[in-house]
Amino acid sequence: MLSEQVVTDVLWAALSTGGDFAEIFMEDTFNTQIRMLDGAVEEAVSGRDYGVGIRIFQGLRSVYAYTNDTSRESLMKAAREAAAALPGAPAGKTVVLARLAVEKFNPVRLEPRQVTHLDKVEVMKQAHSAAAGFHEQISQVAIVYTDVDQSVFIANSEGLMVDDRRVRTRLGINAVATKGAEKQSAFRGPGRHMGFELFEKIDVGEIARDAAHSAVTMVNADYAPSGKYPVIIDNEFGGVIFHEACGHSLEATSVAKGVSEFSGKLGERIASELVTAVDDGSIPNAWGSQNIDDEGTKTRRNVLIENGILKGYMIDKLNARRMGMEPTGNARRQSYKFAPTSRMTNTFICAGDSTRDEIIANTEYALYAKRMGGGSVNPATGEFNFAVSEGYIVRGGKIEEPVRGATLIGRGSEILQQIDMVASNLATGQGMCGSVSGSIPADVGQPTIRVKEITVGGRKGAN
Repeated sequence: MLSEQVVTDVLWAALSTGGDFAEIFMEDTFNTQIRMLDGAVEEAVSGRDYGVGIRIFQGLRSVYAYTNDTSRESLMKAAREAAAALPGAPAGKTVVLARLAVEKFNPVRLEPRQVTHLDKVEVMKQAHSAAAGFHEQISQVAIVYTDVDQSVFIANSEGLMVDDRRVRTRLGINAVATKGAEKQSAFRGPGRHMGFELFEKIDVGEIARDAAHSAVTMVNADYAPSGKYPVIIDNEFGGVIFHEACGHSLEATSVAKGVSEFSGKLGERIASELVTAVDDGSIPNAWGSQNIDDEGTKTRRNVLIENGILKGYMIDKLNARRMGMEPTGNARRQSYKFAPTSRMTNTFICAGDSTRDEIIANTEYALYAKRMGGGSVNPATGEFNFAVSEGYIVRGGKIEEPVRGATLIGRGSEILQQIDMVASNLATGQGMCGSVSGSIPADVGQPTIRVKEITVGGRKGAN
């Protein structure tokens, strides 16, 4: 990518006005996206993103610049202009680069760039056929295939020099069911940090039929009852509630500035003793995994909550300075156009001792949230609002009629305390997470859990 001499010169230029840390992030990314609607390919786009970001620290101040002109002259100009925003005297810091050897735990067997568009479209056709043929009420099926091949190079004034490659593949399936004037949709989006071999490991037809089943079930369902009552949240993408309502509040992006409900609470009980939660960017081939983060720190397993006690945060370099703590391998960014900050990778509530069937059998009345949809959260307060995309009523220890239109409303800290049963069926779901450093791939997950009481928004009073 860049010669060692150019890297050294650019870092020196970045430190020329008194900065005490400088960093270069270079990427070369190839991506492909194919869109299909009702069995016909509407769009097939391939692109390349190439450029360099330069970041400088001066104490707790930071400045960031980027360019897609990677010539020495352009990089030196960008470094000097960024440095000018942090006036001071040169610190005379010596930069001696040493290449970091990185363990590669996300192997790729079938590189997407070596797979033809015809083969990719064939997978999409399988998904379309399975969903469209599931039921006569399926009125529309949209499929999106995506692959990304990103090579990165990171160097900094502490002497780090490292490179990495990230290859991700994903299929998005959206099925729409219609009944008269009513429409309901269901989405599934399996993805992994791997190549085209993803489609040897998942059953595309089964996943597509599952999406269609959800859409058909919900279009025929009555509205959910409103009120305060127990909610059973199923595994896999049910973990989006922890991700949004609690995970963002454990990122140093908010913790270091004191605008998180969990700031300053290390060692305190913040959840039920049944809850242990982890962020782990080192899980082989998981959607949110990386060998190194976007500052060059090796990713690792970080225990956030252990038996209800707050044990740690997710921390990047700049916020590590603010907090007096070490980076945790959670610095991430969408591309070279964004400065990195602390972000989640693969975040989940760990498996418990109960079974899903035991939880249901031991519940007299509850909403069973089989699938979660979108929502919003305020990290400072933990207040959230989430839609249940597929729900059912549990009555007398049995799953009964389906219900739609349910919304879960509450605070992350309160929900953590209210969890009174945790199953052993841990599973994860894939999504894209947006924050100040852009949109990044992240896994969410949990086993089936029961929350003693949540405010449920619906269309009628609870029974």
